[in-house]
Amino acid sequence: MLAVSIHAGCSNHSNNSGGAPNSKQNAAGKLRIALIPKGTTHQFWMAVHAGGLAAAKELGDVEIIWKGSETEADTSGQIGVVKNFITSHVDGICLAPNHSQALVDVVAESVAEKIPVVIFDSGLAPGADIVSYVATDNRRGGILAGERLAEAMGHEGKVILLRYKEGSESTEQREVGFLEAIAKEKKIEVLSSDQYAGTSTQEAFAKAMQLLNKYRDQVTGIFAVCEPNANGTLEALVQSGLAGKVKFVAFDSSDSLIRGLSAKTVHGILLQDPYEMGKQSVTTIVKKLRGEKFEALISTGEYVATAENEHTSPFDRLLHPELSHSQ
Repeated sequence: MLAVSIHAGCSNHSNNSGGAPNSKQNAAGKLRIALIPKGTTHQFWMAVHAGGLAAAKELGDVEIIWKGSETEADTSGQIGVVKNFITSHVDGICLAPNHSQALVDVVAESVAEKIPVVIFDSGLAPGADIVSYVATDNRRGGILAGERLAEAMGHEGKVILLRYKEGSESTEQREVGFLEAIAKEKKIEVLSSDQYAGTSTQEAFAKAMQLLNKYRDQVTGIFAVCEPNANGTLEALVQSGLAGKVKFVAFDSSDSLIRGLSAKTVHGILLQDPYEMGKQSVTTIVKKLRGEKFEALISTGEYVATAENEHTSPFDRLLHPELSHSQ
């Protein structure tokens, strides 16, 4: 199940309960849609942006305004971005909240100003009426990661779970799912599951090195729950001389992680579909504004890439998604 509080059907700009199309558009007659990622640094968000731009092109008369904090740790910065879009009175907002609780009030403020909001990638706590939630089933993704790591380990050994940051609903669900899967493995022990790597590759590298040094003679598997987390962990495995020896499963891809599949230093990559996430988010908010039917909950799927399937469909597309390089 996708874990989020959904309150579909919030008021549109026309304040017409019958769902009449919105009339507030820019000078060119286009609906202005703000697309706000958790951060702008990582490949995942570039794919989200590309999907949003593709949706705008297909829909016609839609302008995408892309803006986010550089780092995913900047919650106050993300709140400021949302507030600025409310002030400029965009027609709709698509938001990936980098904290499930901290963004509730500003989303409620947007809704109060008759600017509807679609939440994508990571869930928002109850407290604001949103149009739809577009995301991976992150708990199921975590379960699949645990199952893949157990398989790579031969269903025995000792594992490390490297967490991301508190308040990130998507990664928290992955962590829960992973531990559920490992709990079913009678011959696998969890060495560490309470350590947070932080939001950057550098922080993740430092934390992973600390854990690998501490458990060097015991650890046989490790799971990292997002792209920066996984990139840092892979580098730590290489630097510690444990790459390939310790089985490693990552969530989200990058060039280095994809190379790791072929080199057998990465034993599985849990894939989302960020391009489709961006596309569906923009499509859904435009449907809301145009008074068309839309889904309150949209799952964009979760997939396990391995060295054996990485060149087959759909894994090849998901490992190498179309990216937008504009910031």
